Order: sequence, then structure tokens, then C-alpha cells
Amino acid sequence: MATEPLRKRTALIIGAGPAGLTAAFELLKRTDIQPLVLEKSHEIGGISRTVRYKQNRIDIGGHRFFSKSDRVMNWWMETMPVEKAGGDSFQITYQNQSRPVRPSGNAPEPDKVDRVMLVRSRKSRIYFLRRFFDYPIQLSSDTLKKLGVTRTIRIGVSYMQAMASQIKPETSLEQFLINRFGRELYNTFFKSYTEKVWGVPCDQISAEWGAQRIKGLSITKAIAHFLKKTFGSKSNEINQKGTETSLIERFMYPKLGPGQLWEYVADDIVSKGGQLDKGWTVDELATDGFRITSAGMVHAETGERRTVEADYFFSTMPIKELMRCLKALVPANVLDVSDNLQYRDFITVGVLLKRLKVKDESEPGAKLLRDNWIYIQEPDVMVGRMQIFNNWSPYLVANPDNVWIGLEYFCYETDEIWKKSDADMIDFATREMEKIGIIDRPDVLDACVIRVPKTYPAYFGTYERFEEVKQYISQFENLFLVGRNGMHKYNNQDHSMLTAMTAVDNIIAGRKDKANLWALNTEMEYHESKDGK
Repeated sequence: MATEPLRKRTALIIGAGPAGLTAAFELLKRTDIQPLVLEKSHEIGGISRTVRYKQNRIDIGGHRFFSKSDRVMNWWMETMPVEKAGGDSFQITYQNQSRPVRPSGNAPEPDKVDRVMLVRSRKSRIYFLRRFFDYPIQLSSDTLKKLGVTRTIRIGVSYMQAMASQIKPETSLEQFLINRFGRELYNTFFKSYTEKVWGVPCDQISAEWGAQRIKGLSITKAIAHFLKKTFGSKSNEINQKGTETSLIERFMYPKLGPGQLWEYVADDIVSKGGQLDKGWTVDELATDGFRITSAGMVHAETGERRTVEADYFFSTMPIKELMRCLKALVPANVLDVSDNLQYRDFITVGVLLKRLKVKDESEPGAKLLRDNWIYIQEPDVMVGRMQIFNNWSPYLVANPDNVWIGLEYFCYETDEIWKKSDADMIDFATREMEKIGIIDRPDVLDACVIRVPKTYPAYFGTYERFEEVKQYISQFENLFLVGRNGMHKYNNQDHSMLTAMTAVDNIIAGRKDKANLWALNTEMEYHESKDGK
């Protein structure tokens, strides 16, 4: 009597962003579980995708490739080798370890191959009072001159007062920032920009946002970093471990933008037997007790419906949408919290220019500012940040004689700015940039608009009760929430990847509780000793 072959275990993964694709890749590499990735759009990479516009490329939000995690760094470099830089090998130092990066043979040269990581220098500044200030704020004669004696004294006194008398308990983002920078510097450089980004006062945003995004940065560390950079030894390294996230100065970057890496990963998943279907939206999750049994989905273009059973389910979709998909008796209090979670939406206006009006007093700066991005602190415009794509990678720009910038706006889908036509949005953005002296509108050659809903999970609204959602949803033993929107957690790309890696770890180990997933990116360190971050 013939025996039937054992059915392979399967995993259904909602979303083809960094977390979803990492989960699929790890399952194929380390288990016998076959992944099916469902992506509702027709793009790969989520907000880490690269948008193409007339031979030019846009990185949505800017993605530096660095991590305090060996696991993530190795994963990236195995996917895309690092360029030849400074000889036949290049030292990358992180987590107190130094190693030469030298793939088989010589390291690839970007002018000859596309599958290569560039090594890029980080520079970002604040544009305020129609002037540039270094970011992080540094103790320099230039900064003092631009701020003026009176304001500088107020900043110093305020900082000493904050160090002497910390606000306890620290519950809001405003308190978090004042405790680290002092009230005067907070009011000068942080308050208006942060409220421009989030659309609510800083005293209504949870301090947890600062703990995850700003980590341990303070004036003291910024000054120490400045002195070390000025007087310390210089080496050909990317220094990661022990350096605050906001102070990283060199990073890896895919030649053609972050989406290039995720497109390679997607291709690898399919070549290894995984499945990736685009255009499908999951709108039902059938349950049996605290197990998910199947997913119902609809194709956006054809209206076709299908149901897929699986052994494991990974979700990167917004939690408020996930909770409404569950075919279960979800407690009313849990639905109340999830339904009222807030998100900040995002618009990028890509603008191709002959030149920038504003220049630096240096030979390279006279042609093109060297910044990756510039925080627009000016309160009389809505634009929040400007990226200069030429400086992320020169290969993002079709004609190197042009300047390719991204103007970033933070809003809600209900705001008037979100509803503007592309032409009106381009006109609005370029007028704002001309108003503050960064461009001349006659120099604009072309432009495009990209709208990204639910880009930033917010730490206000019902977020203070988020633990109620977390405790309920964690009971579903075969459901793993991963990634930024999947966990309603303002994760970086590497954090999102680590949530997926850790979920696969748990499956392999037979671990059913989710505590280690939620612990990622909660503390200042990334739990490297436990294969975190």
C-alpha cells in the first residue's frame, strides 16, 4: 500500500516590504516551510522601494544601510557585495569587530556592475533662519555666530538646568527632548519641526518615540563626537557599535537605491521555490480558537477572490486593518484601541533642477550641496525635509549635471495638501522652496509626486492603550506581527528585518510566546547578544 507524501508546511506572508521578504527568505533558507508572499501593490520593498521616474530614481524617506547587528550587516552584504573602496579590501567596523569586505575575487566596481553596495558619507543639516546649522548641533564658532550670543547663553543655561533637574516621570516626547537638550534648544530646533512631522504638539506624543528614534543622543554626546572627529584618528571604516544612530557618518547604500536590494531578494525567493503574488489584498483571516486557519483575499484589478490555508501567518499590514480582518470575537476594548490608532501619511515631490540657488563656501559645495538631506526648520513653510538624491548615489540621477531632490511633506489623508492634484502639489512645493531661498523656479526642469499612506505609525491617539491590542493578538500562536506597520512600531529597516528573523527563530525553536519580538527596538541596545536587532 503506497503512502502519500507528507504535505509541506506553508506560510502566508502579508506584504512584500523588508519584513515580509526577509521572513520568506529566512524560511526558505532555514526551514522546509514554503512561503507565499502577498503584496497588494505592484511594487517590491514597501516604503523601502525605489521609485523610477524618467530614468531618475527616488528613495522614499532615505534609507541608510547600517546596523548594530552583525546578523543584518552580513545579510545585506551577502545579498549585495560592497564596492571596491580604498584598495582591494575595505574595513567595516561595527559591534567592536573589524573585518575586510572582500567577496570572491576583487570587490565589484560600481561603474561595471549594478549589484553592488556603495560606501557613502553621511551629511545632514538644519535649515533655519535661512541659514544652515550642522546636525547634530555642534559646539562651534559657526553655530554660535548664527545663533547669536543671547540665544547661545540661554541654550547653555537651559541645558545645565535640565541636567540638574530632570523631568520625572518622562512620559511625553517633549519631556524626553527637554531632558536631553534643555528647553531652549528644544524650542529652537526640535519643537516646530517635530510638530510639523506629526501634526500634534510634542506633549501629546509618547516618550517611547524618542527612545526608539533618537536613542541616547544628547548635547554632551554630540560635543564628544565633534571633538573625537576633529582630533581623533581617522580611518577608512564604517563605525557602528557604540555610535548613536543619529551620528553615523558612513553607511552602505545600494547603487540604484534601496528597492534594488529588495528586488534581488524577491527574485531569490521565487528562484528558491517561494511564491510572490502582487495585486492581492487580504481582507479575511479565518480562525479556530487562537489559531489562524486561512486567509481570504481579493485581487484589486480583477475582483477575483481566493482562500488560502497555511500553517503560519506573517502580517506586515497596519494593525487596525488586521484586527478588522479577523473572523473572531475580538473584545470591544481591543477593537476600540486598534480602530483609533493613528498614522502619519507622506508626500514626496521629486524635483529635477538645473542647479540649487543656495551654495556652500567650498569648491564642491559651490556646485552641489554635499548633504544627503536637510531638515527644513523654517516655520513659514510646510515642507519638512529635502533630500538630495545625487548624494545618496550618483546613479540615481540620469544626468549628473542636474540636481535631483525630494521635498518631503507629512500630513493626513484627510488634509487638503493630500488632495491636491499633482500639478498643484508641484507648484506649491516649488513656490515654498523659492520662498526660503533654496531654488529659483525657472531652474525647475521636471517634477513628480509620490503619495505614501500610513508611512509612520503614530505614538498618540489610543497608542497609550496599545498593550491591550498586543496582549490579545499575541495569543494567536501561529500569527506573527512583523515590521513597522505590522507592529505599529516606528522601526528602521534593520529592526523590521530582525522582527522577521526572530519570528522564524521562534518557529524553528517551537517558541509560541511573542515577548522577544516585541522587545526588539524597545531598549537603547538591540539585544545583539540574543541575536536581536
